[in-house]
Amino acid sequence: MEEHRRSRRDLLQNILIALLTLSAAALFVQTQFYSLDLPAGYGGGAAGADQSAAPAAELAAPVRTAVTGDYGRHGGMALTTADAAFADPLGRRLLEALGSARDYAPCPPGDFLRALEGPSLYYDFLEPLPLSVLAGLLGSGEESFPDLSARRLLLALRQDGVSLYLWDGGEDCFQAATAVPADILEQVIGRYELGNASFAMDGGPGKALDPCSLLPAQPPELAAYTLGSPLAGGTDWLLSALGFSLQGRTRHTESNGTELIMDGDRTLRIRPDGSVYYQSGNDPSLRVESAGELPTGWEAARGAGSLLGGLLSPVSGEARLWIRSIRRSGDVTVLRFGYHLEGTPVRFQDGGFAAEITLTGSAVTSLSLRFRQYNPAAESSLLLPLPQALAVAAASPGKELSIGYVERSGECRACWLCD
Repeated sequence: MEEHRRSRRDLLQNILIALLTLSAAALFVQTQFYSLDLPAGYGGGAAGADQSAAPAAELAAPVRTAVTGDYGRHGGMALTTADAAFADPLGRRLLEALGSARDYAPCPPGDFLRALEGPSLYYDFLEPLPLSVLAGLLGSGEESFPDLSARRLLLALRQDGVSLYLWDGGEDCFQAATAVPADILEQVIGRYELGNASFAMDGGPGKALDPCSLLPAQPPELAAYTLGSPLAGGTDWLLSALGFSLQGRTRHTESNGTELIMDGDRTLRIRPDGSVYYQSGNDPSLRVESAGELPTGWEAARGAGSLLGGLLSPVSGEARLWIRSIRRSGDVTVLRFGYHLEGTPVRFQDGGFAAEITLTGSAVTSLSLRFRQYNPAAESSLLLPLPQALAVAAASPGKELSIGYVERSGECRACWLCD
């Protein structure tokens, strides 16, 4: 009897082991198909990049998105390139398109707008940026991309596949075929509930605005912020971060309240409003990492963002930086950055930038930075309902209607912008 029981127990154990083995194998296959969700034979461009590379969190950029299907549009108004809701599937599909696009051909902006009327994925990065920088923000490695810049990008379903459109928001617009299959684009569109957003070009009260004004059916509920004084507790930590020596530096206050600190021929000016201005002198000590003497556009953006993030992260509260522009002339690269609050950009009333860095080669030769500290307020921002906002914007035909933060009287609140 005991031998019979032992035999039965061994049989049950063997069955259980077999079931667990089959379950593990099925799970492995499922996860592999998920992580290899690429078209068969897909290759070239960014496909050679590490698809698992994470977007640079310190440079996460605001991006407005719209998914268009047969029955309407779905709009994402306050996303960043580091958000999980953007990274997959929207960011991933855009990176695949950028990596596989070939033979960009100029086209009129009207072609972009006509393609936007049909099934498509739309991306607005708010400012024109080089393709290499956009790809870096999406998680690509150091890949070669055409020397083109774009603010608005579109993956549009065509009879012969999926086309990628690039538009800087002005006169420069380009189109290229991609290796993204049409059924993959249709699957992405099918994941979204349509009807929560429209474009001004769709008609109605907003038809006189910039056609790509992305309009939410219901304005989002956004927090309000108070402005702190990040440098009120002292600036010795800032001097140390910039490499100023404790012994060799001198400092005095000018008549307008600006504090001047000198260390050899390097200077730092700290104004009463929290703005700082750094000049390196003849022997720059701050540099960005680069493989060669002249950093690539993405190396410059990543290095400058890392430097600024190190200066700001201890004191900035909820604010984060994003790259707004990069310009190069010879071996000089100028990068400008703005602030955003959870994907919604912050505007200064003087129209200026949060930070600007000038590189000569890989050396930081000058830096300006507005220190800000944004702390959540007890209440939310109050936005006008869309019909009232459109009625006000009607006085500015051709302008773009959007939502952003603006500083006023020690506060930072979201409001409608028309520019």
